[in-house]
Formats: sequence, structure tokens, C-alpha cells
Amino acid sequence: MSAEAANPGATSRRRGRTRLDLRRIGRVALLGPTSRDRLPDAIGHVADAHRAHHPDADLSILHRAYVLAESSHRGQMRKSGEPYITHPLAVTLILAELGAETTTLTAALLHDTVEDTDVTLDQVRSEFGEEVCFLVDGVTKLEKVDYGAAAEPETFRKMLVATGNDVRVMSIKLADRLHNMRTLTVMRPEKQARIARVTRDVLIPLAERLGVQALKSELEDLVFAILHPEEYERTRALIAADAGTGDPLNAIAEEVRKVLREAGLSAEVLVRPRHFVSVHRVRLKRGELRGTDFGRLLVLVGEDADCYGVLGELHTCFTPVVSEFKDFIAAPKFNLYQSLHTAVVSPDGEVAEILIRTHQMHKVAEAGVVALGNPYAPTDDAETADDGVRADPTRPGWLSRLLEWQQSTPDPDTFWTSLRADLAEDREITVFRSDGGTLGLPAGASCVDAAYAQYGEAAHRCIGARVNGRLATLSTVLSDGDTVQPLLAHDIGSGPLPEWLDHARTPAARIAITGWLSAHPQTEVPAPAGATGRPPEPRPHGGAGGRVPGVGTLVRRIAGNAVVDLPDATVRLAGCCTPVPSDAVTGFAVRGGAVTVHREECPAVGRMRARGREPVGVRWLDTGGCRVTLVAESFGRPRLLADLTEAIATAGAAVVSATVEPPSEQRVRHTYTLQLPDAAQLPALMRAMREVPGVYDVSRAQRPATA
Repeated sequence: MSAEAANPGATSRRRGRTRLDLRRIGRVALLGPTSRDRLPDAIGHVADAHRAHHPDADLSILHRAYVLAESSHRGQMRKSGEPYITHPLAVTLILAELGAETTTLTAALLHDTVEDTDVTLDQVRSEFGEEVCFLVDGVTKLEKVDYGAAAEPETFRKMLVATGNDVRVMSIKLADRLHNMRTLTVMRPEKQARIARVTRDVLIPLAERLGVQALKSELEDLVFAILHPEEYERTRALIAADAGTGDPLNAIAEEVRKVLREAGLSAEVLVRPRHFVSVHRVRLKRGELRGTDFGRLLVLVGEDADCYGVLGELHTCFTPVVSEFKDFIAAPKFNLYQSLHTAVVSPDGEVAEILIRTHQMHKVAEAGVVALGNPYAPTDDAETADDGVRADPTRPGWLSRLLEWQQSTPDPDTFWTSLRADLAEDREITVFRSDGGTLGLPAGASCVDAAYAQYGEAAHRCIGARVNGRLATLSTVLSDGDTVQPLLAHDIGSGPLPEWLDHARTPAARIAITGWLSAHPQTEVPAPAGATGRPPEPRPHGGAGGRVPGVGTLVRRIAGNAVVDLPDATVRLAGCCTPVPSDAVTGFAVRGGAVTVHREECPAVGRMRARGREPVGVRWLDTGGCRVTLVAESFGRPRLLADLTEAIATAGAAVVSATVEPPSEQRVRHTYTLQLPDAAQLPALMRAMREVPGVYDVSRAQRPATA
């Protein structure tokens, strides 16, 4: 499969743009510059693309960079058969077409010289300056001979740290990976798959976070073709079949143009084809594709206010699909993206998705941080941190968080695993601190994550939180715009519970909690008689760590009256099904030397058994009391909370924690964690709660669990 076959939609998406003829340019490159006074023909494409965005750019530095790159790479060939110089040329052209400024293009031409030739960083610095040297160093790989298997994760760590100081480092890396993916078919299939997986797990999420949608879309299609060839071919056939039919989007686009002309709004209306992965996702979502699902309409205007004017006209003249409306202008995405999203129904009944944005917004939507030009050029309002570090022009909280937690993970494997997990979070939320500051967190983050984001290791002492002024448990999931105030205990010796790991989504929180738990193992207790079907064994005596000769000590760890048949294992009661004494239960060993106890009917048990996970025996201790989480569904009415609390108290249960979700369609959801003196009281307690007027269901907590 050729690079073009891996993404046949590339030509249609970039109609009018000439793809580099690498073999022809390779031959020109081998001839070297024709004269000292004009640019070599080999970088004519780059010069033309660069001048289209920067008409006044000084191309002399590109000339010097090309001469150094061509002479240092001369004689080197790529696996595809082209002279090696064609690779830095192609990378530079990709960035030039996106609008990158001259310094970035200079570094792109030189990005492999230090890694693959005799050129040194000192030479780059002396000839092209500190800024170009920093960019080249940022994308230079670490040697496998020095780092072994850790070379790849440590290279990415180095690159991300450099990106924290200059986002242009990652721009060059993304363009470098795109060209390598375009020509990946010369590699062995297993190497193609390995590179594609790293691209999928790391580079594509980084392109998304930096807003470089043009690169992200093509990378997604190339990865799709390699890792899912059958689904790719099916999608390609669907797109090819649609190309032979009349496009309903063109007719709707003409109607939109007419409506906007009559309203006196100057706008450019384009039909924007979806790329392969986008079509695939729509097919999975809808099952059967409509004619309008193969693309969207793009409306480009001059000013921000015109975006809302266009939206008003479209919603007046067409039937809007209200659920599809999103305003990313008033609330931009965390990757700089701004646009209005809507969908309308045409008079013929066709549904068309429409994007409305200004020309500048469109440039940023396509090129992201590349469209910023040189984000560090001195300006009157340039922001610089107090410590002299340049302010991050993209404002991404994710990058600051990543740079912080990576310092706590010297182990390359832990860093690599945590990096992929962090990048897998595809949405950001912003929550407010009680002092007026903000915290950027991944969607689904809890109060645990907010505590560690705000206080670092001091969050080990966290005992709860206030969310929007109300007391909340640490497991409470935060929403965009919430105000959160973690509450810390005065006892500096207190620490986190193992259960906190069930609620932590950020690597920073998980790494800090795991580190503390490893340094402070829980107290081990012997299994009492009757818990394991055998009498208790003698405890060691005769000095610290001594043993009775000939007699071993079998220890168990106990949580919530549950004891497991696995020595030295920490016991956790699963939050997804909240088992209590008398429930039929089973356990499974998880990371960190812990055993999580589930009810037998919990869906997580079936998933773990299907994966071949061996269950661990669990028994209940005969100690009477238990803790359980109950969910009460009810219709909203005055005094409902008071009546429910009274019913719980009358049944003899103590409230450990309680949360009440905001009413939705006159329905209210209450979640109570309760301590019962006897597990046998649970059925009676649930009946008493159901008898409260307005309550229509009471059940044990059942939330999704991760296996």
C-alpha cells in the first residue's frame, strides 16, 4: 500500500495543492545549489509556500540551512530509495503550508543533522543562533546505545520538556512523524504496526491538544489504514461509492449562500469532506450513513459577531437540530479551537452539520500552535513568568500537569504508561479554587485529583472537600465550572487510603498516592479463627521479626469485614457493587499487591473471568457491622431529604457520607454511604427508605468499574 493509497482523500481535501515529487526533488538536491545568489530549485516549493503566509520573510537563512542539510546528508538514502535530503525538505514543506515562521522552517531543515550526521549542536548554534539550536536539540533522539529499551520513552520525555519551553519543538516532531507515516510502507509489517501504535497513543493526542487538526486528521487516516485494514477498506469503498452519486451537501450549500446573501451577510460557504476516520466514527454512531454524513458545511466570515449573525439566519430559515448546537467561540476548547457548531434540516429533509467561524479561527483550527507564528516574539503585552520562563501561548493546563508529574516518575516504563493514560483523556474541564484561581483537569476528575493538583503531596492529609460551597466526598466527580475547596487535616502524619486510587484520574494523583502507600504499608493482622476455616496461627515472638521455629505465620489484611486467601494482600471493597456481609463475593488481584472484592453478580467479575483472571477466595468475618452505599431515586418535593435521613436513622444506620445530585426533570438522585451495626438489617433499611413518599427506587450502588 503506498502512502497515497493509505490516504486517498488527501488529494481531494487539498485540491489545488501540488504534492512534492520526491524523486525529482531528490535528483535536484544531489546537484546542490546552482548559485550563491538564488535559492536552490529543491526548496522552491518551500519558498513559495512560506511566502504565501509571510510575504516579507527573509529566505536567506533557509538558503544557508538547506546548504548545510544537503551537504551533511549527501550520500545518505532513505529506505524508500530517495536521497535522505527529501525527508527534511518534506517536513519543512508541511510546516510551511501550515504557516510556520522562518525559524521553525530553518530548524525543520536541520532537524536530523545532529542525529544522523557529523554536524554538532555547537555548529548549529554558531551559524543559526540559540533558538534554532534549541529546536533542533528538542527533536533529536537519544541514542539506544546509551539508553537501551528506555530510549523511546526517554526521547519523548526530553521532547515534552523542551515543548514546555517552546511549543515549536512538537510542531516539528508532528510534521516529521507525518512524513514518516506517509512513507512507512517500505518497513516490515510488524514495524509499521509498532510505529502506528505509538503514533495513535502519543502523537495524535498531542496534535489534538496543540490544535494541529490538519496533521492530526491525516495521521489518523494513516494509522487507521495500518492497524485496521479491513475497516479502512470498507470505509474507503463507502466514500468511493458516495462520490459517484449526487452530493446533497452542494444543494444545501447553495441554499445557505442564498439565505446569507439576502440577509446582507458576506460569507464563504464551502463543502468540507470528512476524512476517513471521521466517516468511520459517524458510521459506528449511526449505523447507516446518509448522503450528508460524508461531509460538513463550513461558513467563513470576517468578524466574531458575524458568526452569530450567520447562526441566527440559519436557525430562522432552516429547522435547527437543537441538540447539535455547541458554542466554542464563547467557550474555546483547551487547544485554541473556536467555532460554532450546529445542524439544520433542509426543506428536503436532509440534515447538514455546519461549522461557522472567522477566517482567523479557521487558520488556527487547522494549524493550531503553528498558526501562532513565533509565539515568543517580543510584544508590548508579552507575558513572562516570574522565573523568566516564557508563558505558554496555548494555555494548556494538560502540558503544565504533564511536566509536573513526569518529574516524579524516573522509571521509564512508569512514565511511558502514565503518558499514554494521560493523553487518552480527550476532554478538559476547568474548576475554580476557593481563592479565585483555576485548575485544569481531565474530564471525569474527582476531588482527589483537585486536591493533588492544588496542594501536591500535602494532599495526603485531605479529609474531604467543599464543592460549590457544599461538603462532598473525595470521590465526587467534578464538572466544568465547579468551585472546589479541598479540606486538609492538621495531622501531618495522616495519609491517603488505597480506595483513593479508585477515584484518581490524573497521573500526578495516582503517582503520589501509590508512592505514599508503598512507603507506608498498612498494619498486618492475623486472620481470626473461623475466618479461614483454620485456627489462628501463633504470632512471632522472641524479638523483632522473630519466628517460632517450625511454625509459619499466615497473615491476612482485612477491610470491611472481608478477609482474602492471599497472604500480605491489601483488601479493597469494590466501589462498583459495594459488597456487604452475607453477599456472595469473590476477589481479584490488582496492581499494587491489592485484592478487590466484588459481588458475584457484578459485571466486573464476568469481564475479569473472560480475560482469564484467577479469582481469589474471600470470606466474611463474623463481626456484625458493615458499610454499604445505597442510591435512592425519587421525585423532588419539599422535606424529602429530611424524611429520608429520618428513615435511615430510625432503621439504626449511621450516615457516613451523602450526596444529592441536582434535580433533572423533577427527579432527584441521592447517594448514601451508611454504617449498619448488623448486615442483616440491610433489607429492612432499604424497605424503610422505599416507603418514604416520593421515593420510587432504592438500590445498592452500581457504577461502572474498571477491570
